[in-house]
Amino acid sequence: MYFYPRAFLSEKEVSRIVDQNVWWVIAIFFSLLSGITFGYFYRKYIARIKIGQAEEIAKRIIEENKERGEAIKKEALLEAKEEIHQERAEVEREIRSRRAEIQKLESRFLQKEENIDRRMDSLSKKEKAVLKKEADLSTREEEIGAIREEQLKQLEQIAGLSPEEARKVLLRNVEAESRHEVAKLIRQIEEEAKETADKKGREIITQAIQRSAAEHTMESTVSVVSLPSDEMKGRIIGREGRNIRTLETLTGVDLIIDDTPEAVIISGFDIIRREIARVALEKLIADGRIHPSRIEEVVVKAREDIERSIKEEGEQACIDMGVHGLPAEAVRLLGKLKYRTSFGQNVLSHSKEVARLGSIMAAELGANVALVKRAGLLHDVGKAIDAEVEGPHALIGADIARKLGESKTIVNVIASHHMEESPRTVEAVLIQAADAISAARPGARRENLETYVKRLEKLEGLAASFRGVEKAFAIQAGREVRVIIQSEDINDDESAALSRDIAKKIEVELEYPGQIKVTVIRETRFINYAK
Repeated sequence: MYFYPRAFLSEKEVSRIVDQNVWWVIAIFFSLLSGITFGYFYRKYIARIKIGQAEEIAKRIIEENKERGEAIKKEALLEAKEEIHQERAEVEREIRSRRAEIQKLESRFLQKEENIDRRMDSLSKKEKAVLKKEADLSTREEEIGAIREEQLKQLEQIAGLSPEEARKVLLRNVEAESRHEVAKLIRQIEEEAKETADKKGREIITQAIQRSAAEHTMESTVSVVSLPSDEMKGRIIGREGRNIRTLETLTGVDLIIDDTPEAVIISGFDIIRREIARVALEKLIADGRIHPSRIEEVVVKAREDIERSIKEEGEQACIDMGVHGLPAEAVRLLGKLKYRTSFGQNVLSHSKEVARLGSIMAAELGANVALVKRAGLLHDVGKAIDAEVEGPHALIGADIARKLGESKTIVNVIASHHMEESPRTVEAVLIQAADAISAARPGARRENLETYVKRLEKLEGLAASFRGVEKAFAIQAGREVRVIIQSEDINDDESAALSRDIAKKIEVELEYPGQIKVTVIRETRFINYAK
């Protein structure tokens, strides 16, 4: 309802306006109602059209899916048929191969049956032939018996011998034939005994080798000393090289200080020298005081330690092998073999192995096991001093054993193990066999190292043969010989001449690759003590 001021409109006007407005409202209402109704039916019509379209699309999708399903079904059927066809073909191939195998087996069985039938036929034929031969033999034996009786009668008539005399003659003939047969039998038995002995000997040696399996390591000509740091290399060298020069001069080895981190290499063919240098250098590194006078003290102490170690090694070898009552000198010489090699093989390890192998074979043969152990341990004792005494090491060792009061049997075993003397006992032969076995093991020996060591020993001996030479050391793998002379006997000018003389003698008497450097060292010291 609208209110208007009375000052402007009258009531009629107002009612007329109101009536007009009502009709307008009614008209608007009906127009809205008709619009809504039209919109409803229009939307319904549109919905029917969309539903129809959707139904057509759905029908079309269903038909397409049906067609696609039919196609997939056909493809699946085709694939299944192909698989069935392939499987059928494989089964047929397998059946054919099986049939072929069965046919082969059948043919083999038929062949075997035919072979068996043939063998049976041949056996039956052989059996008939044997029976026939037996019958023939029986008839022939009867005929032979009759013929023999006739011949005996004729012989009696011809010889004019009675049956007693004929029997005696026959016995003499049989005795002669029997002696011949016995001699043949004895010879056959001897040959069989020899074959059996050879076989038994091989078995005993094989058993001894198997029971005494030993590891072999080739001796090297260098030792490596570990350093706490690379700074220690400078201290070992010393000012102007005096420390390393002193150590090399006193021990007769060559110290190689190169780029190897925290390590010094000691080179030398003589194991004792190399061990003395190693022990001395380790003591110096642990002590920290490295100078020439201290080096001299430590080298002397290292020599004493090595001498003590030699004695301990000899005693340990005797304990290991169960050999008792050896003289102290024999024990010391055994210990020296720890630092001796023969063709690269450690001689002490070789001696222990020979004693072990020989004792095993002696036990099998019933020989003197204790004697074999003792002789095996001492058989190479001559190698401990063979550089100082001329002659074969076997004879040197036999002479040492004789001086130390060993029995004649042991002396013969030592002297005969390389056939310098003839073996007189079974034990001597056993030591020969054990020595050959130990030396012939794969990897036990290497000839090149022994030849190399002998060349260096000869080089040192040649240099030491000159007047005034105190010591001579071959270093740098034989490429240098360092000669230390007595300063009071030879002056500087004579030292220069001595180096030339040694070099010329080396050129004349030795064969060597490359060149050999001869270094002659003459040193004069003056020592006083402040009290």
